Amino acid sequence: MCRWIAYSGTPVLLSQVLFEPEHSLIDQSLHSRMGVETTNGDGFGVGWYAQETDTPAVLRDVGPAWSNRNLSEVAHHVRSGLFFAHVRASTGTAVQQTNCHPFRNGRWMWMHNGAISGFDRLRRDLALAVDPALYPEIEGSTDSELMFFLALTFGLAEKPPDAVARMAALVEKVGHAHGIRYPLQMTLAVADGERVWAFRYSSEGRSRSLYFSTKVDTLRALHPDAAFLRDISDDTRLVVSEPLGALPGAWNEVPESSFGIIQPGGDMLHTFRPSLQGESARS
Repeated sequence: MCRWIAYSGTPVLLSQVLFEPEHSLIDQSLHSRMGVETTNGDGFGVGWYAQETDTPAVLRDVGPAWSNRNLSEVAHHVRSGLFFAHVRASTGTAVQQTNCHPFRNGRWMWMHNGAISGFDRLRRDLALAVDPALYPEIEGSTDSELMFFLALTFGLAEKPPDAVARMAALVEKVGHAHGIRYPLQMTLAVADGERVWAFRYSSEGRSRSLYFSTKVDTLRALHPDAAFLRDISDDTRLVVSEPLGALPGAWNEVPESSFGIIQPGGDMLHTFRPSLQGESARS
């Protein structure tokens, strides 16, 4: 499986999140504590939004994150208020640049941890459901990227939670038709440059780990001497596969079968239910 981070809030150097924390994503790429694999060295990627452009920049490579000099160079010089980072452990598809997360289409970014069970058997049926106009834009061979293009087909640009609900329902429907009891395992993040949606769901009801950070004003009250909390806004949030440190009260588990929205004006948390009609959200 994989490990990932989604950051939204005060613009910071990427290195402050990717390299500096006690259990940073770079540390997780070597020493994951909650993942299926301890090491996530089958490629990495970072994607970030800048004020000057509507579409995100993406840097991806097939080597391990912990030894990549280009990643270190970029992270110590690029500042962003919304970015994704992902370290990959392949579930069977090739280790190649086009299979590294995050994936991008227009202003949208997408990254995933998990798998479609029996993907080699389901791939053709699922690919046929992708909008023919979008299909030529698929570059790699992963289940994660195909999930992204299914969500785009189902209206990601209009209603992201409903599009993801339809994608998940289709994967389960096709999987069950092929005799697969638990077809889908996913924690995923989606962004459009202003908002981040994070989902935690699995057909079995035993999803991979996912956490969100506590509100900054609450953390300041709990830890008034924590210097790094003074320089970030109250609406700064992270969603992570694993907590980045052991600061008491800093991390909260995303509930099973749920999704959250990080956005200006207040975050929201809802239950998540796959549905071919796209009715995913229930407060």
